[in-house]
Amino acid sequence: MASTDAAVKRAQVLVASNRGPVSYTVDEGGALRARRGGGGLVSGLSAIGSDADSLWVCAALGDGDREAVRRAGGGLLPAEDSGGQRVRMLDIDARVHADAYNGIANSVLWFVHHMLYQTPLEPVFDAEFRRQWASYETYNRAFAEALAEAAADGAAVLVQDYHLCLVPGMLRELRPDLRIGHFSHTPWAPPEYFRLLPDDIREQLMAGMLGADRVAFLTQRWADAFRDCAQAVLESGMPADTRIGVHGLGADGDFLRKRAHEPDVEERMAALREEIGEGRRTIVRVDRTELSKNIVRGLLAYRQLLEDHPEWRERVVHVAFAYPSRQDLAVYRDYTDAVQRVAEEINSAYGTVGWTPVVLHVKDDFARSLAAYRLADVALVNPIRDGMNLVAKEVPVVSDEGCALVLSREAGAYEELGPHAFAVNPYDVLETARALHEALSLPDAERAERSKRLADAATALPPARWFLDQLRALQELQPS
Repeated sequence: MASTDAAVKRAQVLVASNRGPVSYTVDEGGALRARRGGGGLVSGLSAIGSDADSLWVCAALGDGDREAVRRAGGGLLPAEDSGGQRVRMLDIDARVHADAYNGIANSVLWFVHHMLYQTPLEPVFDAEFRRQWASYETYNRAFAEALAEAAADGAAVLVQDYHLCLVPGMLRELRPDLRIGHFSHTPWAPPEYFRLLPDDIREQLMAGMLGADRVAFLTQRWADAFRDCAQAVLESGMPADTRIGVHGLGADGDFLRKRAHEPDVEERMAALREEIGEGRRTIVRVDRTELSKNIVRGLLAYRQLLEDHPEWRERVVHVAFAYPSRQDLAVYRDYTDAVQRVAEEINSAYGTVGWTPVVLHVKDDFARSLAAYRLADVALVNPIRDGMNLVAKEVPVVSDEGCALVLSREAGAYEELGPHAFAVNPYDVLETARALHEALSLPDAERAERSKRLADAATALPPARWFLDQLRALQELQPS
């Protein structure tokens, strides 16, 4: 491991995550191009101020990132690339990272917590799984060692998500003086599903998480599931001194409203209006083609709506943005193909010369997503399981005329938004079609009032406060 400089070693607040706040590409001339990311962590770390002695530790995810690490000598990335934040990127062996990220985090842990396995055929925990698990351990250990090296005495360390479940336990062994927190951005599986994992693996995962002084989740439901798993998996149950927190990440209303009225969004709105046609209602969804997002059943529900209520034909358009995700995994490529196929079938069956029932876009475009938010009469968010789902919170904040929300009960956002939404069982296509009809049929005034209540609930805990609340709760604890 490359040594860090003295300034890095004095960090009082450290964040660890697989993906960092900046990524790099190398252009044809060999120059590095930095691209800053966004989200709750970026906003939160910015909120504590540049003089707070903080450090973000992340992994190099591609060739551009690895080149940036090499040029930085393994130390801090240039501050101008990261918006003034101090960032150390770890150049973990690419094969180790691929095994840990795709082999374990995305193909095992994600599937367990989202309950996605087709159990007659999967999972299969064989020798290849054990080889990949060893890489997951190596990957987590690299983070634990980097954090141990960079943290000041008694520092607060906030470890993020299912990629780094082992880090708290490993870090606790290296640095018992630290205050360690872990935050899960996904659901947590109930004990009966968590038991799909081999005995020693689930025990290792729980012990790794419980190396933290405080573990936190997006909703009380996921926190309760974690507690239930600890009681079921560990002979001693949940340690008495482990704190469990719940922090329901909200939408950044100020940023979204400002960004949604910039010129590139206005341009995308004009293009979308032309695709939709004059005077038509819109059902909007914006998702990545992750298996848990349930895009195919959403399309089937829309088709059912057109079948059951022919009065909506030519009067409504389903604006569906399904941005490809994890395309290096075959099951995700197949799912993306299925989304496109069903959309084409609906357009073929119901479309007319002047009306395309489904406007589908698969190329990621944030400005176009915001344009769709502004045009939304109804937002469709129907995941089969989701830690939170910020789209459900963002659309009501941005919608120009106010929107109704058709929301899965299995989305974490349901805990806060459920009273103001049309709730659905995500597996029930007929129920979802009925909810779409009810949402489309709302009088304008009622739709606007529902949208206002949704927006108020959605912005109750904006990203900066979400992060700072966790940090304060951690800093108030005595280390384990």
